[in-house]
Amino acid sequence: MPVWSNILHLDVFLVNAIRIIIILIFAYVATMVVSRLLRELRKYTVKMMLRAGGGADYELEKRAATISDLARKALFLLVWTIAWLMILKEMNFDVRPLLAGAGVVGVAIGFGAQNIVKDVLGGLFLMMENQIRVNDVAIINGKGGLVEEINLRTTVLRGEDGGVHIFPNGSITSLSNLTRQYSYYVFGISVDYSADTDQVSAVLKEIGKKLQQEEPYRTAILEPIEIMGVDQLGDSGVVIKARFKTVPLQQWTVGREMNRRIKKQFEEAKIEFASATQPIYLEVAPELRDELRRIVQEALKEPVRTS
Repeated sequence: MPVWSNILHLDVFLVNAIRIIIILIFAYVATMVVSRLLRELRKYTVKMMLRAGGGADYELEKRAATISDLARKALFLLVWTIAWLMILKEMNFDVRPLLAGAGVVGVAIGFGAQNIVKDVLGGLFLMMENQIRVNDVAIINGKGGLVEEINLRTTVLRGEDGGVHIFPNGSITSLSNLTRQYSYYVFGISVDYSADTDQVSAVLKEIGKKLQQEEPYRTAILEPIEIMGVDQLGDSGVVIKARFKTVPLQQWTVGREMNRRIKKQFEEAKIEFASATQPIYLEVAPELRDELRRIVQEALKEPVRTS
């Protein structure tokens, strides 16, 4: 009887050992399959980023690597956690208390890390959709600046005044990319009502044509100046709107030079800018008009005294 008992225990041990080996093999194969799938996902992510706006190859590879590495670690942890739980069960360990404890801990961590998970998911979509890139100029939640960093949890902007703005990715509610593929410099010129708007448009086209033929602006301007026409009839003047299509980040350089030339050229062409002065009309009661007229006439007749 003891012999049969030993044989039976040996058979059970061998069966459990074989099951454990099968579980380990299955876990290893699963990780290999996951790695293969993630490589394909990485290639697909790069293609999506290129279609969404392109960028430097090294930058796209960096983003894709960040996404795939995070997914790989999470899936590997899941696969091997399940595998070790199955192995412990094959070794006759009661895993139910362990699962219950892990569930309680997981719920507690989940409640405490909701914002972190939200930020990480927001960062993943931000990278996959290629909404902004490093060195872009963007406006996030009303704050503008140069994009210095794009991390899984945060995005960092450097403002014009040097201030650093850090946004958790999960809290980004509005995002405007000012330098994706190309940029526009949009400006409005307010001229006096006496000015000929056709002449103003012709002068602007001439200035824009000359600017586009000169370096370094020739390589920065993608298309000739576009005169959009009379945009407003303001209180003090007529506003003519125009724009330049430029290489990203060059719109302000082109715009500053354009403004300088406009002032100079308008002075030569005798085109008056709109004045901020506003005429004031006084209404005088009829009974006072004759008295005011008499006072003015007496003042004009009075000889000018010199000291």
